[in-house]
Amino acid sequence: MNIREGMIPTALGTAVTATGYALKQKRGSNKMMANTLFGFGLAHVVLGVIDLVEHRR
Repeated sequence: MNIREGMIPTALGTAVTATGYALKQKRGSNKMMANTLFGFGLAHVVLGVIDLVEHRR
């Protein structure tokens, strides 16, 4: 199985960003936790995309 470098952080970041966004939309949720998850996920997406671009074949 050949997975390109940067694909796992990008996928993980997408899932975490979606979770953070969903928590931001929910009324009773902790806003600080939602913003933290959202930012953490976006950081992973950005770093994963950088790896994908740098290691193109």
